[in-house]
Amino acid sequence: MQRRTRFTRRATLGATVLVAALGLTACSGGGGGASSDALTAKGPITIWYSNNEQEVTWGKAMVEAWNADHPDEQVKGQEIPAGKSSEEVIGAAITAGNAPCLVYNTAPSAVGQFQKQGGLVDLSSFDDGASYIEERSGDLAKQYQDADGKYYQLPWKSNPVMIFYNKDLFTKAGLDAENPDLSTYDDFLATSKTLVDAGVSKYAIHPAPTSEFFQSQFDFMPLYAAETGGTGLVEDGKATFADTAGEDVATFWRSLYEQGLAGQEQYTGDSFADGEAAMSIVGPWAVSVYEDVNWGAVPVPTKDGTSADETYTFSDAKNVGMYTACENQGTAWDFLKFSTSSDQDRALLETTGQMPIRTDLASTYSDYFDANPSYALFGDQAARTVEVPAGPNTVAELQAFRDAWSSSVIFGKGDVDSSLKDAADKIDELAAQG
Repeated sequence: MQRRTRFTRRATLGATVLVAALGLTACSGGGGGASSDALTAKGPITIWYSNNEQEVTWGKAMVEAWNADHPDEQVKGQEIPAGKSSEEVIGAAITAGNAPCLVYNTAPSAVGQFQKQGGLVDLSSFDDGASYIEERSGDLAKQYQDADGKYYQLPWKSNPVMIFYNKDLFTKAGLDAENPDLSTYDDFLATSKTLVDAGVSKYAIHPAPTSEFFQSQFDFMPLYAAETGGTGLVEDGKATFADTAGEDVATFWRSLYEQGLAGQEQYTGDSFADGEAAMSIVGPWAVSVYEDVNWGAVPVPTKDGTSADETYTFSDAKNVGMYTACENQGTAWDFLKFSTSSDQDRALLETTGQMPIRTDLASTYSDYFDANPSYALFGDQAARTVEVPAGPNTVAELQAFRDAWSSSVIFGKGDVDSSLKDAADKIDELAAQG
């Protein structure tokens, strides 16, 4: 699943497509895993990578490098086949039994359902599976375990979201474009009002107000992570957000909508690139997309302000899954480690600007960040991110939250606190279903 914009990094489809796709395949067997023979088998494999142009460039070079040294374990790399969504394509391949060995475009929100279908290999089954993942990604890896502590996905790359702002529009509104007042909710609201009152943009900020389950990953979830110091929507099988922090975040966003500082209707273009909004909430993919905008970036706000080096946000990650249709899983595991090695992670960073999920990101690639200061903020932010809830009902849980959010926050219907509590109750029921 990719993000919504006319540019490649944010095009995606709605929740109904993914729910329908996963529902069609949910009748397959549960669990997932691999036989001992498959785990050690070596030979040719096929992988899919994203159809994002930059990732295709990285993927082709990476496969070529592997193939040059492994004549008996050749890898065929190709873009993920076209479909209504990548999740629908992967789900259909699992059902048909012809999924590739590895997919470098596996959304964390879909992993639980793919696992329930029996489509994913438990990477912890490899002797060094868990240790490799945890040594590469550190504590962040725990967010990608299932309820039993197993890894059905390898944490691969993230796009930690921050606030982009248009320096020219801030200057035009009489604001300090180098040190904008955006760190607290009160400051953010005051700055937003100044921008709109000055007429420099129609809205201060315009996240997608649509109802797809994933949209809360770009308004509520980053700010809730920041306000709580790294809490996700669901932890230990229970919804977390019907608390003071959740209410504060929701009230802040509702104020933006009520005061006309954020748009309640979908914008068909790119609101930030077009100047329709003076700010946007985006990840490092935006650095190259908005090269024609004189932008700055700051962490997402918190109620009372939090220093940048302590602020959390949403990860917007894409991971790698190994699929049970793979016959030569020994080669697939070796290739997966090769493709996420320090050298290949450097190539990924340099080619795509996306952040490998590894503990030593900032220090290992300090020369890259020194030479590319626009990405340095994101490199630091990548160490403090939260992920979507784990489990087979992730999409339904996120949709339950989004439905409540759309009604009470975006459109101001009813009481915010009650709406969050009702959503939490629904999510607790879904999480308990396992």
